[in-house]
Amino acid sequence: MRYAYPCVLADEEEGGYSVSFPNVPEALTCGDDRDEALAMAEDALAVALGAYVQCREEIPSPDPVAPGQEIVAVPTVVAAKLALYSAMREQGLTKVGLARLMGLSEGAVRKLVNPSHRSHIGQVEKALRKVGRRLIVEDATA
Repeated sequence: MRYAYPCVLADEEEGGYSVSFPNVPEALTCGDDRDEALAMAEDALAVALGAYVQCREEIPSPDPVAPGQEIVAVPTVVAAKLALYSAMREQGLTKVGLARLMGLSEGAVRKLVNPSHRSHIGQVEKALRKVGRRLIVEDATA
């Protein structure tokens, strides 16, 4: 799955822009100008999707971008962690089970799945391979 979501960028009466995500209603933010609002949107989206992981809920799928919407992607390492969490959830694989497969402690795996914890992307990719997934990075125009 692509962890890039459509957002609505709205002019605010008092100036600046507010940002909301139809697929992730918990992700709300704003900025003084368009660029700042979109930068803040990336952070808000990553935090909101991380909350789904913490609450052990399914990560919502993004809808196609509609006219007038912008696309916002989470940072690569966050996308990898969300993919790992989703794969584990689909397979019914616990953190303890993945720890056994990887020869790591459950605490180390807990950090690999936590989007707000800093992890080396190579470790997350290794975990993805253990669950039969791989990370593909693509570039897109801004």
